[in-house]
Amino acid sequence: MTGTVPTSAPGPQDAPGSGTADELTHPDGRVELPEGAIPDGSRFANADLRPVPLAKRRWTTYNFAAVWIGMAHNIPSWLLASGLVALGMDWKQAVFTIALANVIVLLPMLLTGHAGPKYGIPFPVFARASFGLRGANLPALIRAAVACCWFGIQTWIGGQGIFVLLGKIFGGWTEAAKIGGQPWTLWLCFLLFWALELAIIYRGMETLRRFENWAAPFVIVGAFVLLAWMAVKAGGFGPLLDEPSKLGWGPEFWPVFFPSLMGMIAFWSTLSLNIPDFTRFGAGQRAQVWGQSLGLPTTMTLFALLSVFVTSGSQVVYGTSIWDPVKLAGKTDNIFGLLFALITVLVATISVNLAANVVSPAYDLANLAPRFVNFRTGALITGVVGVVIMPWKLTETPELYIYTWLGTVGGLLGTVAGILIADYWLVRRTRLHLADLYREGGAYWYDAGWNWRAVAAFVVGGLLAVGGSYSAKGKGPFPADGLIPFLQPLADYGWAVGVASSLLLYVALTRVSPPKGT
Repeated sequence: MTGTVPTSAPGPQDAPGSGTADELTHPDGRVELPEGAIPDGSRFANADLRPVPLAKRRWTTYNFAAVWIGMAHNIPSWLLASGLVALGMDWKQAVFTIALANVIVLLPMLLTGHAGPKYGIPFPVFARASFGLRGANLPALIRAAVACCWFGIQTWIGGQGIFVLLGKIFGGWTEAAKIGGQPWTLWLCFLLFWALELAIIYRGMETLRRFENWAAPFVIVGAFVLLAWMAVKAGGFGPLLDEPSKLGWGPEFWPVFFPSLMGMIAFWSTLSLNIPDFTRFGAGQRAQVWGQSLGLPTTMTLFALLSVFVTSGSQVVYGTSIWDPVKLAGKTDNIFGLLFALITVLVATISVNLAANVVSPAYDLANLAPRFVNFRTGALITGVVGVVIMPWKLTETPELYIYTWLGTVGGLLGTVAGILIADYWLVRRTRLHLADLYREGGAYWYDAGWNWRAVAAFVVGGLLAVGGSYSAKGKGPFPADGLIPFLQPLADYGWAVGVASSLLLYVALTRVSPPKGT
């Protein structure tokens, strides 16, 4: 490892550790900070935001693959295929759309994930390189807000699953008196599930890693048990596999395909930003690249296929397509089967919700006020906000879920991803000065802690990506001709527009007006 006296002020072209006395660069290119590099009491650091020491970067390919398997196998993932079929696609078109979306979103995940194993930093610290030490709070809080909403959605769905299955085990459970339009027993299931999730994440990232290691194979087994059970009852898979598309492959298909593709990409676009929160624990680049590549696109495609095949069997057995796996499992009268389904729903939902929707906002909120908010406090705040936003409203219809929620979120997060990728890969060529990410007045201080180039790229890219958002009459919150009518043609490609426009504009602004010290 190296550590030499600096000869000039660090900038984007400086190699990490080569030319700085306060960094240690190891032979494999990974960088860490020696003791004392970050002053005690720094307002830009706490124990959770500091770089992970090399000795603790030990997640392997299996750990990353297990995280993705655990996250992909959840009820909203299962329902993605059903939402696309409800919009008129046949099962082949739905599975193709989901598979393509996950191959596409894998690329920005690998690009942003690179900084994790190399520098051991979480997403909000990584964003300081492009947005500035203070400016990083802008993308961090946007990402945190989205994660809080997702946490609420997943917790509500998990609570519903417990409610339905317990209703089969304990007669009368679902007929309880209503509060706020829902049985009080449903609210109880929701709150108990919420408390269980926060209890697990409160124990920290190492507990999460161990949980994901066994949760991933358990959920896979549970999905295949459901498939086998339905195959036996159906005597094979039925007419749904032969049901033609209502859209065909012609002019009616593509106006549905592209916004749906963007929505499917948006499903994991949150993780394409904060994936350094996980890869910072990686044993090396090989572990995160192979783990993510083996875990994400394969698992999501397999899960979409399982969803279609099981639903096909339900058409034969019950005379109607039951897309919700919880409602389908609730059809059995076997107590063992119901308990197994209940445990699978619990494990699957907890697995994705903790990894995808609590880790990120916990770090993001800690970045906002490092002296007062740590990882555990941030997780508790996430849990509270996830209830306040009333998540049951966001999944009422496929149009609201896929077009409005996923489409808008995808456009904004794609804009942030474009800036992060442009700064790290095109401007800095993966070279960061690690200590300055925690230091006022350093290379990433810019103008009072804000990089106006990143903010300008975000505003313009976000406007292009979501400014034309529209809804079919009576099926969403946006005007039928778009918020900004002349931008409506871009709305169906929100994530791609956000990534491309912000990336190009950020690079252009940085070349035209380079920051001091570059």
